[in-house]
Amino acid sequence: MANKVRLGKTDLQVLPVGLGANAVGGANIFGEADEEEGKRLVRAAIDNGINMLDTAYLYGLGRSEELIGEVVKETGRRNDLVIATKVSPIITENGRIYNNSPAFLREETEKCLKRLQTDYIDIMYIHFPDESTPKYEAVGELKRMKDEGKIRAIGLSNFTPEQLAEANRDGYVDVFQGEYNLINRSAEQRYFPYMREHGISFIPYFPLASGLLTGKFRKDTPVADYRAKDPKFQGENYIRNVERVEQLRGIAAGKGVEIAHVVLAWYLTRDVIDVVIPGAKRADQVLDNLRALEVNLTESEIAEIDRIFKD
Repeated sequence: MANKVRLGKTDLQVLPVGLGANAVGGANIFGEADEEEGKRLVRAAIDNGINMLDTAYLYGLGRSEELIGEVVKETGRRNDLVIATKVSPIITENGRIYNNSPAFLREETEKCLKRLQTDYIDIMYIHFPDESTPKYEAVGELKRMKDEGKIRAIGLSNFTPEQLAEANRDGYVDVFQGEYNLINRSAEQRYFPYMREHGISFIPYFPLASGLLTGKFRKDTPVADYRAKDPKFQGENYIRNVERVEQLRGIAAGKGVEIAHVVLAWYLTRDVIDVVIPGAKRADQVLDNLRALEVNLTESEIAEIDRIFKD
């Protein structure tokens, strides 16, 4: 098993592969959620050394947090874990209501603590920015809760670079979560320089690009689900993306792993990325994700993957 690494400038130590828990209780995302299977996969993660669990209110409208809280309490290993969650928008019949006000952040954090059955949260994110709250005021409230011991690290997600800079005016932001994968590398220009300058750890979401980077798609694979509306799964884009992914098959075969393991391992060679948090719907997928830690890429392989997906 790989050694734990320090997460950015925090004092949190994490295994470089964590668990993205949006499928744990996330019936509002996937349309169905076997809650017992969700609890099994969380147990599998903990039992096999994964110590970072990433959830959010938005995953099942609190249900993911509740299920994780139940499993963590059963294991009695709370202090071994790094639990990350997010203050998310409120969902109404008319859509989402975004709120970053200090009062809302505090109220929702208290609710998260209860759902997770814990007295502190290791990483508390603001899931999405609102339009009205000064961003440094929102982060300032998280800093107050950090000083009170309710949270240990401050995170942001889905903020623009400008909003991130405003939020981090006082240097309190520890972690940023944003989209990044080999198909969409825009974060390298938009965010990575700021991360380096300020010691912020970047955690990528959609690391496998909705499955496109797993190597399970061929040029003639029909795409009929939610991905059919995604430009990277359409027309010439799709064919070109599949062709590029296929070029990773030789590297994967040479190491006795799957393409997805190579992709995840490549992200961990980026200097601003300390941990990846691929999702899973079953316990066996959790164990499979851990195989990324077995992959040691050579400098030439790292450069070759960079070249294949350069643009």
